[in-house]
Order: sequence, then C-alpha cells, then structure tokens
Amino acid sequence: MQERLLSPFYALGQYVILIARAFGSLDEIRVYGKNWIEQMVRIGIESIPIVALAAAFSGAVLTVQTAYQLESPFIPKSIIGSIVAPSMLLELGAVITGFILAGRVGARIAAELGTMRVSEQIDALEAMGINSISFLIVPRVLAGIVMFPMLYIASCLIGIGGGVLIGEVGGLISAGEFMEGARQFFKPFDPYFGLIKSVTFGFIITSIACFKGYYTTGGAEGVGESTTDSAVLSCVFILLADLLLAVTLL
Repeated sequence: MQERLLSPFYALGQYVILIARAFGSLDEIRVYGKNWIEQMVRIGIESIPIVALAAAFSGAVLTVQTAYQLESPFIPKSIIGSIVAPSMLLELGAVITGFILAGRVGARIAAELGTMRVSEQIDALEAMGINSISFLIVPRVLAGIVMFPMLYIASCLIGIGGGVLIGEVGGLISAGEFMEGARQFFKPFDPYFGLIKSVTFGFIITSIACFKGYYTTGGAEGVGESTTDSAVLSCVFILLADLLLAVTLL
C-alpha cells in the first residue's frame, strides 16, 4: 500500500533527473544535430495536415455555434468575429493542437523509445560510448519546443480562416464584418499568451513521452502501456498547465 502511494513521487523524481541529465548535455549538440532536424520534420512538418484539418473544423464549428447563440437584431454580427478569433488565439489553437499531438507525436515517441529499450538498442548505444539521453531525448524535446509554436500559428490562422469561410458561405456573416469584430477586441498579448502555452505544451508532450519510453519494461506489453500512459498523462498535464498559465498570466 505504501509503495503504491509513493510510486507517483518516485516517478516524478525519476522524470526530473532524466530531464536534468538531458539538458545538462546540451554541449553535445554536434552529436544529435542531424537527429534534431529529422525530429523537427517528423514532429512539425508531418503534423501539419491533421492540425490544419482539426483547426479548420474547430473554427468553422465555433462560428456556426456562436451565430446560433447570438441570433438577435440587437446584437451586431461582427461580435461573432470578436468571439471566434480570441477563442482560437487564447485557447483552441494551442489546446486542440496539444491534444492531437499528444496522441500523434507523444505516442510515437514513447513507442519508438520503448521498443528500443526492450530490444536493448539503448543498451547497445551506451556500450558504444554514446550518451543515449543526449542522442535520443534532447533532439525530440527541443524539436517539440521549436515546432509546436509553429503549429500553433498555423492552427490559429487556419481556424480563423475556417470561421471566415463558413460564415461567408453559410450566409452567417460577411468576411468584412468578421474581421471587423476580430480587430475590435484584439489584444496584442493574446498571441503571445498562445505561444507561451504552445511552448509549454510542446515540452510537456515530448518530455513525458521520452520519459515513459526510455524507462519502458516488460516487452511488447510494456511498450503498449508506455504509449497509452504517455498520451493520457500528456493530456492531463496539458489541462493542468492550461489552467495554471491562465491564472498566472491573464
């Protein structure tokens, strides 16, 4: 019973030590530079289609639902843009992207490293004198920190564009009215707040995935558990970080 209660604290300590060791080896960038570029492509570029699809539909649905709720002759239509644009910048652009990538990127990283662990490939790297933490973990975490903000920007642009498009096509609101409302209540800090969230989410997803994958045990079943745990924990900590950042910075 006591061991079960203390296991989350053991895992937290193990996670902190792993990340500290990883970022303590940043001077070895020449070792993982090529791997870093590869991970940026796999995490960022290859994730654009699914992120764009989710963002476009999110912006479109938000526009339709907002128009439905605000059907009144006393409320100007431009208020739809005033709601949709900040919602994408402050919340949906970062959170939806984070949830999607927790499943796509986080699960893939955990499965990759977990498979390498159970097949003793990580032990082989250590035997050859290669710092496995530097070679495997640092490129993935850095790629997440760099590429997640890029995906957030794309998500916001496409989401707002989807809202403008569905409003124009569906006769809900003209593009001019939508953008007028979006500019009316725009705050310069909104995109910066979204970027801060995206960097935080990128670190959370990749670091948790690396931790779960690196310490996988138990063969194929263990790889499956690590993959599932990575996705679930990433989503939970994304929600927690989202709340903490909102309370702290807004």
